[in-house]
Amino acid sequence: MRKARQFVATISCAAIGSLLLGACATTPMTGTAAPVTAAPASDRTAVPVTQAQPDWARSNPEMNTFISDLMAQMTLKEKIGQLTLLTSNWESTGPTMRDSYKEDIRSGRVGGIFNAYTAAYTAELQRLAVDETRLKIPLLFGYDVIHGHRTIFPISLGEAASWDLAAIEQAARLSAVEASAEGIHWTFSPMVDIARDPRWGRISEGAGEDVHLGSKIAAARVRGYQGDDLAATDTVVATAKHFAAYGAAQAGRDYHTVDISERTLRDVYLPPFKAAVDAGVGSFMTSFNEVDGIPASGSRYLLTDILRDQWGFDGFVVTDYTSINEMVPHGYSKDLKQSGEQALNAGVDMDMQGAVYMDHLAQSVSEGKVDQAAIDRAVRRILEMKYRLGLFEAPYRYSNVERQEATIYRPDILEAARDVARKSMVLLKNEGGALPLASTAQSIAVIGPLADSKEDMIGSWSAAGDRSTRPVTILQGIRERAASGVNIGYAKGASYAYGDAGKDDGFAEALALAQKSDVIIAAMGEKWDMTGEAASRTSLDLPGNQQALLERLVATGKPVILVMLSGRPNSIGWADENVPAILHAWYPGTMGGHAVADVLFGDYNPSGKLPVTFPRNVGQVPIHYDMKNTGRPIELGADNAKYVSRYLNTPNTPLYRFGHGLSYTSFGYSPATLSTASMTAGGSLTASATITNTGKVAGEEVVQLYVRDLVGSVTRPVQELKGFEKVTLAPGESRTVTFTLRPEDLAFTRADMSHGWEPGEFQLWIAPVSGAAASVPVGFTITE
Repeated sequence: MRKARQFVATISCAAIGSLLLGACATTPMTGTAAPVTAAPASDRTAVPVTQAQPDWARSNPEMNTFISDLMAQMTLKEKIGQLTLLTSNWESTGPTMRDSYKEDIRSGRVGGIFNAYTAAYTAELQRLAVDETRLKIPLLFGYDVIHGHRTIFPISLGEAASWDLAAIEQAARLSAVEASAEGIHWTFSPMVDIARDPRWGRISEGAGEDVHLGSKIAAARVRGYQGDDLAATDTVVATAKHFAAYGAAQAGRDYHTVDISERTLRDVYLPPFKAAVDAGVGSFMTSFNEVDGIPASGSRYLLTDILRDQWGFDGFVVTDYTSINEMVPHGYSKDLKQSGEQALNAGVDMDMQGAVYMDHLAQSVSEGKVDQAAIDRAVRRILEMKYRLGLFEAPYRYSNVERQEATIYRPDILEAARDVARKSMVLLKNEGGALPLASTAQSIAVIGPLADSKEDMIGSWSAAGDRSTRPVTILQGIRERAASGVNIGYAKGASYAYGDAGKDDGFAEALALAQKSDVIIAAMGEKWDMTGEAASRTSLDLPGNQQALLERLVATGKPVILVMLSGRPNSIGWADENVPAILHAWYPGTMGGHAVADVLFGDYNPSGKLPVTFPRNVGQVPIHYDMKNTGRPIELGADNAKYVSRYLNTPNTPLYRFGHGLSYTSFGYSPATLSTASMTAGGSLTASATITNTGKVAGEEVVQLYVRDLVGSVTRPVQELKGFEKVTLAPGESRTVTFTLRPEDLAFTRADMSHGWEPGEFQLWIAPVSGAAASVPVGFTITE
């Protein structure tokens, strides 16, 4: 955290990933232009983008010569082998490899292995490649290090709720340190998909619904994983996934069809990927879904026209698990041979687990369906990454048992996980100062299916995390933190199993405990595997019989604190109306129980803000803060109006807005002021507000900048996040937060499908949360 008293957040077009299909246009366009038919893809993607390459990616003549000499010795089968990625397995006795895959490695038919880790095991596999193959080309080891490796940090959506880019980058950095110590070279992270449907389980794996926040977090995670030097043995290659629009699956059902306009693709779903490219990401992963009728793994438009030609990406592209094979059931390929041809020709360099390239690509070359030059380009990209990792020089450099033993669960990594976990938690409600817990409470009832469940603390995609012994539960954290003499009772009370909704098993024990306690901590939410991949839901309510127990607990008259563990927004409207305090802890990771206790007892003042909108019920989905206004918007206070865009039985407003999050202190905002009321091309303005801690304890506040373009050549959202700054203030302290805004920061895909800004009138808010009612806007104009 910077200590300067004046905070300045400078926004740039590249930083928010708004440079999508060509250079970031500054040419204005009038707000009254008629729609124009989009130009052909070949015209839209002709201008390459110049980007600042990280040092490790710069041209290396010595590397180029080495790889050219090596490729001159390779057979077609060996080249295709470099494009093939197969999995290892894990059994109770440890990591294992299928005998057939070992033979494939020896014969040069495999270039990479995923799901293989531990220093000794990766060294064993590497010996097969280095000692028992003709050309001794080392293997590349990949793994899903999503929010930690052995030490598990909060789920990715939880980390995003911290709005703390330094903490998020540090979490990725330390995850890379642990992963690389176990022989891993490459992680399939970050997931940068924008997600606006909480029914979709993989919303837990990304940064939420907003383009600007998602782009900033994408870049931070790439920097964290890759560091400044890929040749350093404590860094790993990052992967931006899933390219593209995976988060827009219809009905929130995983792997389902995506049907969006090209404008939405460009303005919403592509910018975080561009931000990852600008941050120097080493690899991309294709998505399972189709885009405009073409599966992403067969989309030349995505993988070549945009990613290569427009954005200048020079890393390699890997598919998601068997997604080349899946183009056949999609109905895009008649058989696996054709799907392999379509993928390679579209721009896929590496086939994950499908073995389509391995089995069919040589025949496709002989038939002229795939050009040898296309294979050579893909092979070179893979070999370049291995070279940059230093694997040709020292194939076993990551497989160091001594380093592994000295690194895994290091105290500083555990402490960092605890710190990120408490920063991620969002205080949704705190009526009457119910939190922090009063020192007068002499008996605390900890009740709920997630109160003492180690497996649920670390959530889905927990990599090599220990789910059974390492995680600190909420009950353990409270017991270790509570003052001597305070009685801590526990009852599971309820179930989160889907079939238990009508049961009251365990209620009697829980209610008896509640009656004799001063305060109740209800730890409820979703089982860890109810979110993540293949974990879509049609209900956002509390599963099982938790809701019924919660109502009975409130009926005791004792104060109830609801601690939510979940990987998605849930419909908790009853709790919001009836429970004094609600703390959303996501799945907080290995040290999560300690972090929850830190917040409950007031050792840490919560500072998280929601990175995603919480609906009142599933019928409002999709709902996000930056929606369009419609031609018949409902006016505030006009809930009974008839012929407007509204529901008959539910307000339009969400339960909790994007950017919402409370503190144990309070903050005052001065009216926003502008350095100028107008700017032109090449100009800028600064927007400022003074933030004051008006409470009695120190706290952190996420100051948010929103803008609305009032009239455009296409309709514009009611608000868009354009900046944020997290500040720490002592009681009574004030600081001025200043944002710099330029015309290009307000660019979008215009009516003629060009990307740029338009002159016109705008509104601006500096506020603690999204929503036009959060603060009074100020106006400014952009002129030609």
